[in-house]
Formats: sequence, C-alpha cells, structure tokens
Amino acid sequence: MSLMLLGTKLGMTRVYREDGVNVPVTVIQLGPCTVTQIRTAEKDGYSAVQIAFGSIKPRNSTQAVIGHDAKAGIEAKRYHREFRCSADDAAKFSVGQTLTVKDLEGQMFVDVTGTSKGKGFQGTMKRHNFKGMFASHGTERKHRSPGSIGSLCSNRGFGGGLKKGKKMSGHMGAERVTIRSLDIVRIDADQNLLLVKGPVPGANRGMVMVRRATRLYRSKANKVAGKKPE
Repeated sequence: MSLMLLGTKLGMTRVYREDGVNVPVTVIQLGPCTVTQIRTAEKDGYSAVQIAFGSIKPRNSTQAVIGHDAKAGIEAKRYHREFRCSADDAAKFSVGQTLTVKDLEGQMFVDVTGTSKGKGFQGTMKRHNFKGMFASHGTERKHRSPGSIGSLCSNRGFGGGLKKGKKMSGHMGAERVTIRSLDIVRIDADQNLLLVKGPVPGANRGMVMVRRATRLYRSKANKVAGKKPE
C-alpha cells in the first residue's frame, strides 16, 4: 500500500549497532499526520490521499484552509500534501484518520524528499565543479573563470542566444531533492522519531516528506527478498 508521511528534520547524530559499528543517522520527527481529503477518479480525475501536518495559528492561516481542515475534525494545519495511490489503496484511508510513524514498521528502506539549502548566486567552480583557469604566470584575475562560451551561443552552435542547459554561474540550491532507499535504523513510536542512515536534504527544522521506497538498488532489493547480495 502506498503511504507518505510529513515530518521535520531535527538533525544528525550517531547510533551504535550491537556489533559496535558507528552508524551516522538523521533524526526525523515524523507525524502525526491527518488525512484531510480522499481524491477519487470519478470526482477529481485521479486517486490520491491528502494529508496535513504541523500546527499553525488560525490568524496566520486562511479561511479556506481553516474550513477545509474543519471537515476532517482538526484545527488548521501548516502543510498539506498529496500522495498518489490506486483506488483500492485510497479506499483503505478515511478522512480524519491519523497516520503515525508506526505505519512504517516492517519497512527497511524509505525515500526522503526535502528542499536543499539555498546557497545564493555561485560561480561555476562551486556550482558545477569546474577546475578553473591555470594558476600560473600570465593568468591575471581569471583563475575562477568558466572560460569561453562562444561555441555554445545557440542550439545550432552559433548565433546570439545561449544554448539551453549550458553550465554557467547562477542560483544554487533551494531545489526539491529526493534521496532514495535510505536505511531505516530505528523507529521510536513513543516520540514519533524515525532514524535513517545517512544525510537528508534541507536545513534542520525543515519539512520533509517520507515515503516507502519505490525503487530499490539490486543489493537492497535482494536484502528485502532475503537473498544474499551478488
């Protein structure tokens, strides 16, 4: 069954396994989330489940959101997101239902989506890992220059317009990033905490979306199936 939960990234720490191995983990406070709407193909043209997360003062919300969440029997929430699912899966949810981190028990891997840290306007060396110019005699104040772009002024190779996708200086970060197949190290149902191995995009206290892993690498797929890695 498809499932997605909203949470808050708290930061990173470490845990020790029984064999003494140090595992770096990211702590996510996941849920509780409330189902606020069920999308159906007959009414909306697609099947999905809408969930809400995070408290907000009514004066900072809108009348539309307050009325929408009131139908689910809850106060206005800060975040609302949807996750697609089949009509059979959508029928298993109900408006007002509470989803918690307990619903991920038994899962080994999850996908985490967040907004990466914004880094402002950056040059090509930081943004695209360009090596820069030679740091020798004769190179004067051009060490971090991207070099010539004349050969890619248009899709035809010449003209006045720049070819789309050309790696140049510009805004870096603040993008939607999904990290796939993160290992679930520990679930603390009492405090709604999820510990996953490795980094998660975004700054601390930022909102993240966690879903069951949709596509596994071969080694992790074999682990789920109980096979020995090739």
